[in-house]
Amino acid sequence: MQVDQMTGRLRGVDYVHSPNQQPRPAGIAPELVVIHGISLPAGQFGGEYVDQLFTNALDTQGDPRFAYLAGLRVSAHVYIRRDGHVTQFVGFNEMAWHAGQSWFAERDNCNDFAIGIELEGTDEQPYAAIQYSRLEAVLSALQTAYPGIAADRVVGHCHIAPGRKTDPGSAFDWARLQRTLGIIKPTTQPQPQTSRS
Repeated sequence: MQVDQMTGRLRGVDYVHSPNQQPRPAGIAPELVVIHGISLPAGQFGGEYVDQLFTNALDTQGDPRFAYLAGLRVSAHVYIRRDGHVTQFVGFNEMAWHAGQSWFAERDNCNDFAIGIELEGTDEQPYAAIQYSRLEAVLSALQTAYPGIAADRVVGHCHIAPGRKTDPGSAFDWARLQRTLGIIKPTTQPQPQTSRS
């Protein structure tokens, strides 16, 4: 797997445009990968709901299971389904809206410098072996294309937004990524102290 650095897209995977993106700040290249977990409805796999969420086409009015998502504008760069199918929604040269309020290595607004990868799954249920294989291929391609993504720059959403997010969850196999790619198991980042007046 390779990244076309002109377009910021993975070669050989499906691309579906998400409007939930914007240009990265000037001079900022990807330096961090954030791994997420998602299922819609919660705990159910398959279907097109995640794709619809990422393209603002999810029916949150007519389906009460999704009412809590009304008005949400979000997308990862890449989505890896349980069967290993990979879809890209945002080019890596652009900022996808995936991290929300977040903090890493004394920097906030991780969307500015991060790439978001969603895995179809839940915090408690093991992810599929094929998902790890595809994730490893994507991570390897990203580390080749963007040298700033070092072994200690692959984290979970839980590590950059502790207390707010828990994904990819306790079922995610960080040890496998350490064995296959040398990824350093992340720890929760200390949050900045804010002064109160």
